Amino acid sequence: MKDRDLIAEGPESGGIDVDLLSASLRASSSDLVTFIEVLADKLEDAFPGRVQVGRKSTGWFSKEKRVERLQCELGGQRYLLAAPGGVVDARRATAVRGVVLKTEALPLEEWLDALARDLANEARTSERAQLALQRLLID
Repeated sequence: MKDRDLIAEGPESGGIDVDLLSASLRASSSDLVTFIEVLADKLEDAFPGRVQVGRKSTGWFSKEKRVERLQCELGGQRYLLAAPGGVVDARRATAVRGVVLKTEALPLEEWLDALARDLANEARTSERAQLALQRLLID
């Protein structure tokens, strides 16, 4: 049995389907800039206060801003995503009482799967998180 089968039973039993969530998070991954913008917006809207997004102006006088980095905190895990110069840097950090004990670089696909699993775990313990994830999947 896979880890994801243990985490969420699927919509028929009231749980969040991890595969569906993971696919939703990947929805626009073909264009890196768009992907990061959409992912940051979805997570920021669904989990205000738990997601921090760093944006940077695209030019001196431009009002347009692009996502420079994304950080999502779930339990003892921090998910960090940055794409400086078009190169994706995806990391997961394990923190205890605010102190980071371990940080690991992950391939983007693995990072998204881990994020989806932890989001599904969060939804199993919190009705508010479950409603937020349902909004994330619908949008």
